[in-house]
This record gives sequence, C-alpha cells and structure tokens, in this order.
Amino acid sequence: MAFSYAPPKQDRREAGQAMGQATYREIKDEVRDKVRGGVWRPGHELPTEHEIAAQYGCARATVNRALRELAEEGLLERKRKSGTRVRASPLRQARFDIPLVRGEIEALGEPYRYRLLERAETQAPGWLCARMGLAAPVQVLHLRCLHHAGDTPYQVEDRWINLVTLPRARDVDFTKLGPNEWLIGAIPFTDVDISFSATAADARLAQELSCAVGDPLFQGERSTWLEAAPVTYVRMVFRRGHRMTTRY
Repeated sequence: MAFSYAPPKQDRREAGQAMGQATYREIKDEVRDKVRGGVWRPGHELPTEHEIAAQYGCARATVNRALRELAEEGLLERKRKSGTRVRASPLRQARFDIPLVRGEIEALGEPYRYRLLERAETQAPGWLCARMGLAAPVQVLHLRCLHHAGDTPYQVEDRWINLVTLPRARDVDFTKLGPNEWLIGAIPFTDVDISFSATAADARLAQELSCAVGDPLFQGERSTWLEAAPVTYVRMVFRRGHRMTTRY
C-alpha cells in the first residue's frame, strides 16, 4: 500500500485573519494535523479553550465542539479541571487500550524486567504484507523480546515495525527500552486490529516461557495504522494461566 505524508496545512490562525472566524471543522483539522504530524506528541497539553478561541478569532463553543469530537474519536483525552491532552494511546469505539506491559506487571506488584532476544532489519515477509496491507515488500525491523514479572517469564513479544512509516526506529537502542513502550510515546495511531486466540507452546516458546512443549498459552495479535500507513504488527504470547480482563 503506497503512502505519502502531506505536511500540516497552513496555520488557520493566519487564514482566519483574512477570512474571518474559523469553523469548528477547521480547528478540528488543524489540531488533528498537529497531532498526526508530531508537532503535538502523546501527552502534550493543549492550550485552553479560551486561548484557542482567541487565537482563531472564534467563539469558545466552536473550540469546544472541535475538541469534543476529537476526544470522541480517541485522539484527545479531556478531563475536567485538568485540561485536554493528546492521548498517550488513542482509543477507538468498542475499545481496548494499548497497555504498557511494564504497567501490567507492576500492577501485579512484581518488579519488571525486560530482555531483547533478537533484532534484525529485513524485508517484510509475504504474510506480513498481506496482514498489514503492504502493496510490496518493504524494509521492517523485527524484534523479539521477553518481559519478566520478577523472576518469572511473563510475555514474549514478537514485533515488526514498518521502517517506511517509522524510519527513526533504526536508531533506537531496544536493549534498554522495549518497543511497546517506545511506540506508545513515539507515534499516534488511527486504526487498530486486535485478535485473541489459544496457541500451543512450541520448543522455542517453551524455553522462553519456562513451560512444557504443547502447553496451552494465551496469544494476542495487534496491528496498528496511522491513516493508510501501516505502523506495526505484534504477536504477544503470555505465560501459562494468563487472564485478560477488560471493562466497558
């Protein structure tokens, strides 16, 4: 799938000076451009509604509608009395958060430990092209990682990062920081596909997760995109007995 990134549009504050008050759609587009273009990164706190209204020469209600719709789309997070921020891991309707595995483990009261098992830059295999909608094989970064809860193996993370979308991943030292943690802070996403299934431990998984060959294991697969651009695919296999709980 071919992808070309269009740079953010001209700042509508300048256009507004010549054209009059900005519409909520123009403000919404401008905010979306800044988030997706990396100007406002995950966790960034936006100006107040009063400040944005003054910048664009419009009513506060216009700004409120624009930000409210972006929050409903999962791009922003709004909290009363604490303002509006770019969501660290954007949500979609019928939602799952993209969690930090470090946070999952620490929430269990266990110390977190991480180890990079493999790293290779390679051409995307055919199955990955089909899954991610890549029109032709591209260069990807393949990482295999092991996350521990204390001394116990917790999750094997088998990760593929599209280097066309995220070329700067080449320069990251993933021996010190896991790709799950880096990606959440590095790039937003607009679309996600998640599936869960059971799998049986092969010899490699049995060694990594300290279980027996053939043991039943819980597996999750997740693909994310930024607009039409494939970002990453990950296969996560958890230790025996893992349980996932969600709320809606």
